[in-house]
Amino acid sequence: MRFLYLPLVLSGLALSAAAQSTAPYSVVASPPTTLLASAAEPAAAPAPTLGLLADRQPATSLLTPRRVPTRKLDFSPSDKPSFIPVPIAFYQQETGFAVGAAILPIWRFGTDTTVRKSNVRLIAWFSQKKQTTIQLTHTIFTPDEKFYFSGELSYYDLRFDYFGIGNNTRKSDKVSIQYPLFVFDEKALAKAAPNLFVGVRYRLTNLGDVELREAEKYQSVPPVYAQLGAGENFRGLGEQRNGTISSGVGPALLYDGRDNVLATYRGNFVDAHILFNGGALGSDYRFTRYQIDARHFNPLFGSNNTILALQFVGQYHSGDVPFRELGGMGATLGGAIYNNAYLMRGIYEARFRDRQFTTAQAEIRQKLFWRFDIAAFIAAGQVGYNLKDYSFDGTKLAGGVGARFRFNRRDRLNIRLDYGVGSGGNSGIIFAVGEAF
Repeated sequence: MRFLYLPLVLSGLALSAAAQSTAPYSVVASPPTTLLASAAEPAAAPAPTLGLLADRQPATSLLTPRRVPTRKLDFSPSDKPSFIPVPIAFYQQETGFAVGAAILPIWRFGTDTTVRKSNVRLIAWFSQKKQTTIQLTHTIFTPDEKFYFSGELSYYDLRFDYFGIGNNTRKSDKVSIQYPLFVFDEKALAKAAPNLFVGVRYRLTNLGDVELREAEKYQSVPPVYAQLGAGENFRGLGEQRNGTISSGVGPALLYDGRDNVLATYRGNFVDAHILFNGGALGSDYRFTRYQIDARHFNPLFGSNNTILALQFVGQYHSGDVPFRELGGMGATLGGAIYNNAYLMRGIYEARFRDRQFTTAQAEIRQKLFWRFDIAAFIAAGQVGYNLKDYSFDGTKLAGGVGARFRFNRRDRLNIRLDYGVGSGGNSGIIFAVGEAF
């Protein structure tokens, strides 16, 4: 969402960050998004023994079973997860005042430092205007990176500004809608080669009733809201305001060569999958999603003080796609759908949405001093019913600047504050845990 946390969050983060300098291992948090490694401390050598008796092992016989030590999954002392909550407080026009907490552990399974770190992010908040977010995301590398799991289990009950469908929606058509939404999204992948994983992905979204807020101020049903009803039967989709279920499964592929998935300095990342949604899986609509997310990271000027980050995302559909599952420009809800990425920062959430969605963004991340960094970003994108509907004039732009606070130095976990402006007369502030991608 468009999170704007108040100084209460920063004070909690500052206290936690200060605690890292004195604790035997640091408290780690994680984002929408991701992970990696610090060197594990070497194991202490066994103490020398004196004399033959000290080295002698207990006698065994055929009648006496020999004790076999149980293998235990150990953590390096510097990699133990911790679960200290971070307070959240913010105010938005749509929500009123809201309070909550985030728990953000990061850890590595075992003591092998070539295994990348796993992370979980649990964020929950409740607002004065009866809105709720409970979002649990995770990225897990098992020992030896034999398996990779990534996904989301979330519940939202939120109010949004809705502008309709298409690449040319008008600000004057804006209405306010609210709906509950349950999301379960999981990738289960097995290692096929170094940094390469293949497997399956499943995604379920259960959308509740879509209510028009402040309905009393309209003399008739607003056109963009009527568009979702059975009377309009927009694109033959029928009634979408009384709740819909989308359920899809399909093959997934991941290449992840990033040096650190929380704040990458160098490496490449490619995530691709296909989701087949249909009645056999309990879906109300039959459609197929094809999605690719490609990223590249590279240090500039011979050091890690300046990082160039690039991302391309394409989300393409065939079939009958309900409005909530369309590709959304300005999608800043986070979660698993775009691998926790924030796209087109500066454009309101799903300000433009349609069956085909393409976007690319670039960001320069510059180290300043102590724990503070800055960033500048720019993005371009477009949506359309078909790819042939794209045009040069239809390209939407967004960009802005941001500040970073290195909450956890060891794992490069940043707290991010971005300000962006974009097409459609939008601008906004985003406060989040972790980099945008």
